[in-house]
Amino acid sequence: MKGEAVSQRVVISGSTVRTEGEISARIARIAGGLSRLGLRPGDAFAILMRNDISFLEACAGAARLGAYAVPLNWHLASEEIAYVLGDCEAKVLVVHADLLDLVPPKLVRDSSLTVLVADAPEEVRSAYNIPEEKCSNWAGFKGWETWISEQAPLTQAAATAPESIIYTSGTTGRPKGVRRNLPTPAQRQRIEAMREKIYGLRPGIRLLIPAPLYHAAPNVFAMRGLQVADELVLMPKYEAEDFLRLVERHRISTVVMVPTMFVRLLRLPENVRGRYDLSSLRAVYHAAAPCPPDIKRAMIEWFGPIIHEWYGTTESSAVTSCNSEEWLAHPGTVGRAIEGARIEVVDERGNLLPPGEPGELYIGLEFYPDFTYHRRDEERRQIGRNGLITGGDVGYLDHDGYLFLCDRRKDMVISGGVNIYPSEIEAALLNIPAVLDCAVIGIPDREYGEAVHALVVQDGSTTDTVIRAELSKSLAKFKMPKAIEFRDHLPRDDAGKLLKRRLRDPYWAGEQRRI
Repeated sequence: MKGEAVSQRVVISGSTVRTEGEISARIARIAGGLSRLGLRPGDAFAILMRNDISFLEACAGAARLGAYAVPLNWHLASEEIAYVLGDCEAKVLVVHADLLDLVPPKLVRDSSLTVLVADAPEEVRSAYNIPEEKCSNWAGFKGWETWISEQAPLTQAAATAPESIIYTSGTTGRPKGVRRNLPTPAQRQRIEAMREKIYGLRPGIRLLIPAPLYHAAPNVFAMRGLQVADELVLMPKYEAEDFLRLVERHRISTVVMVPTMFVRLLRLPENVRGRYDLSSLRAVYHAAAPCPPDIKRAMIEWFGPIIHEWYGTTESSAVTSCNSEEWLAHPGTVGRAIEGARIEVVDERGNLLPPGEPGELYIGLEFYPDFTYHRRDEERRQIGRNGLITGGDVGYLDHDGYLFLCDRRKDMVISGGVNIYPSEIEAALLNIPAVLDCAVIGIPDREYGEAVHALVVQDGSTTDTVIRAELSKSLAKFKMPKAIEFRDHLPRDDAGKLLKRRLRDPYWAGEQRRI
């Protein structure tokens, strides 16, 4: 479709192209069908699918009815899937056929959950090497496409469409569902204006979504993209060169990414990186995980000053933003507070801290609807302070109001009473060419309480001694890892976040933890 004028908005996934009219008709039928299955406004409709146009249609169908779509992370174990389905009290689930074995049969038999099974499209099967038998073994369940074709459309849409319930990662316990209040018309207007200004979600864009739709930011980008983008392109799975190919082919203007995607792009050979025409790109947005400064600088040098960053949480939405020029003037920042946002930095006693002093961040956006954790109101109350909430991040504001993140409160290492921020050590490790990935954690230490422990994935060309020599050039002695352990890989989710709890737990088994 390169060079063609778009007469009607389209959504593209692989070889599948659906027009705005086709999608609208399917959304109305999905909403009507969900209503006939007994779903009512405020109820939950669970979605266990890889990136697919049907995923977006399912979310939009629930919203049209006034129900909550609940996207499920298909990396979860079966027991975890069962927990989320039970916690959100889902009445209906749509699932890609190859993921059906993640749904416990007992849950289907012993509950009122209706399960609809969708064929994984060819581009999804190819991306994940899904065997044919995994896509056809679903006898006894209603097929998604057949079910849609049998439904009468819901002609009257809900007055206010709810946003999806996104379940947090559960790194400190069971996942929690962020259930947001319905916005008022005035709030909706300000939210859409904010998303246009901060996320670039404006009419006429050509939007590429390379990240999983069960994450908050890609979900928001894609759902708004359905309404405003001339062309919305989904990647079933992120591959660096495929990303460049799609940008060129579809003349993409706008992308939402995470830093690990930058890393994989920069690892492509120079001749591959230079093979594709990226001149259509106008804005690349990223968040979700810290971006090493050298990686971000290299991306700005390659793509130009079109890299934008924001900081926020699933609970808060964006509260800061930062363009390339601001970042180059303040390397490492995640931006300044956007209009309507408040940021407070406090110590352990709740006292406000001055510029330059790191503490726990409390954030909020005045026009963003409040939320609770589904069926866990007390946990929602526990993170609140002075009308703001905390996601457990530690950071500081400089004298110009730019926010810098230090680490997660739960990831901070306290060794001999001294606070040590693993992200600083990780950034130093990633500056060593032979280091491909790394994680720094605190492990039990009889003398100091905790010791700094580095887990490193390397290319086979370096040693513990060489790494220590490199680190000593930029790190104080007390920040140096007591031990460096080489690993073949480290657990990360699709947003690039290290799953540090998985790394820490074996070391702390049987210990009395401080956090």
